[in-house]
Amino acid sequence: MLDNKNDNTPPRPSLNTGRPNRFALIFFLVMVGLFIAYFFRSDTSSIQEIPYSTFTNYLDRNEVVAVKILDNTTIEGTVKGASGELVRFKTLIPYQDPYLLPALQEKGVNVSGAVTGVSPFRILLEFLPWLIGFGFIWFMFRNMQGSGNKAFQFGKSRAKRYQDEGKKVTFADVAGQDDAKYELQEVVSFLKNPQKFTKMGAKIPKGVLLVGMPGTGKTLMARAVAGEAGVAYFHMSGSDFVEMFVGVGASRVRDLFEQGRRSAPCIIFIDELDAVGRTRGAGYGGGHDEREQTLNQMLVEMDGFDSKDGVIILAATNRPDVLDPALLRPGRFDRQVVVAMPDIKERESILKIHAAKVPLAPEVDMVRVARATPGMSGADIANLVNEAALYAARKDKSAVEMSDFEEARDKILMGVARKSLAMSEKERKMTATHEAGHALLHYYLKNADPLHKVTIVPHGRALGMAMSLPEEDSYSRTRGWLEDRIVIAYGGWVAEKLFYSETTTGTKQDIQQATDLARRMVCEWGMAEDLGPIAYGQEDEPIFLGKEIARHKDYSEDTAKRIDRAVQSVLEGGRSKAEQILGDHKDQLEKLSDALISQETMLDDDVRSLLGLPPRENSASLSDTVKNPAEDAGEKSPTSP
Repeated sequence: MLDNKNDNTPPRPSLNTGRPNRFALIFFLVMVGLFIAYFFRSDTSSIQEIPYSTFTNYLDRNEVVAVKILDNTTIEGTVKGASGELVRFKTLIPYQDPYLLPALQEKGVNVSGAVTGVSPFRILLEFLPWLIGFGFIWFMFRNMQGSGNKAFQFGKSRAKRYQDEGKKVTFADVAGQDDAKYELQEVVSFLKNPQKFTKMGAKIPKGVLLVGMPGTGKTLMARAVAGEAGVAYFHMSGSDFVEMFVGVGASRVRDLFEQGRRSAPCIIFIDELDAVGRTRGAGYGGGHDEREQTLNQMLVEMDGFDSKDGVIILAATNRPDVLDPALLRPGRFDRQVVVAMPDIKERESILKIHAAKVPLAPEVDMVRVARATPGMSGADIANLVNEAALYAARKDKSAVEMSDFEEARDKILMGVARKSLAMSEKERKMTATHEAGHALLHYYLKNADPLHKVTIVPHGRALGMAMSLPEEDSYSRTRGWLEDRIVIAYGGWVAEKLFYSETTTGTKQDIQQATDLARRMVCEWGMAEDLGPIAYGQEDEPIFLGKEIARHKDYSEDTAKRIDRAVQSVLEGGRSKAEQILGDHKDQLEKLSDALISQETMLDDDVRSLLGLPPRENSASLSDTVKNPAEDAGEKSPTSP
């Protein structure tokens, strides 16, 4: 598994476009200012505005020298001042004066006319919307052009390039995954010394597909390859290729590979490849859509990629089954590297790496924590450490203790404890009886995982839980273990029926899990004696949707009846065994139920002490919740080996 301890390599700094943008804005504002100054400049500051009556008095005294009539509404002219100088004036004509022109002619005044222009302010108001519109469009183009200072960059790749400076991520930062490292070390060797392979006539794989469950660290593994090789690293998500505009995805693929060629040697990493690489023609209607055009362009680019270019394509997905077969053929993604879930040793290494960031109490034992976290990915473990640190900080502790890890596991696996939930006394008793039925069966079943904790404190949607801890990591399950799981699932239903002669809705999830497990035993794993090792039914899974919506029926009606009888036989056997065990130990069931009402939570040692059972050898001392519980409604038990 992988760790994100040093996953903070700084990205390549983008070009500084702030100064050109600032200069363009200042230039735009200066031009607007000059425009306003031009239209508002005025040489009429020396014109004196006078009433019309004053103008007629000047006219009567023969002091008016010349006039200009503007639009029959305004008179501008000059008069003689007291000392004989000429003074400019302006007056408004308040009414149509029929005697004005004859009086001007009689006095010998020089008369002229003109049409006034449009007001500068009106011109500005009319041009202002256009100015605002052009300015808005200009700024939109500036924002759309991206970091390349070119307009219409829709078809440019959005890949992030990480530089060599700063702390590099290497294989030393990756805990576990020795097999994956071994496969990828060949890629690192080629990027460092390609002549070593070319002189032998060998060709390095053009593409490597990292396959693994979510949270296993596929992205970090790709970063580690680039860090080990000391080359440039381009990162892009599969969903970044497809846009609403037709042809944009294909253009971005071309640009991404062109960037890789210019920066060779380098690594191009495409995360979540299934977002763009799903099988063609899988959509409803089988149309040729934008996603398929993008995939076609990617196939063309990878097929034309020469290994001597020094460019390696890495991709990651957790759905390799939905990828187009053309992507997986030799010459494109030649090699698949499985980034698996960590085992107990790898979980311990991951815990130590993440726990190095937080202060730990001396009693914290990472071996015990690792053993109690089966099925957790690296991301889950990182979250576990973080939650434990949060609990310690909330309680003002100076270091993280084992109890903090316990509470963190409870929260992650079961949900937040709802201790304030108000439950009636009758409901608490029925919940205690239900969980006691689950818990007690663990002590009388040969193949069941040991009980670790039973509680009636509500967590998430469940009112109570009985949790078991496997002795060791297991990658396959036997028929005996599966049958015992069904027996435990019926423990709550049988206990309620035994004490109250009726059952509650809390058994819904238990019955559903038991039924699903029994049907898979019959139809998928060939564990039915009457039917034999034959797989019945195929899952119809539209690849475009990426989820199962139906089970294809490829057998006759008679076979369907035999399957139903076999499933019913498995379930009846599990329920009968639960009834027998709990009926024979009804007194212990009642004692455990009463103890749960008073204590609410009991560990394996507490239950053994209460019931007088011998202590379990080599038992883990970490008192926390675990994966694969025997659950109540709201919990999920394992339904696959």
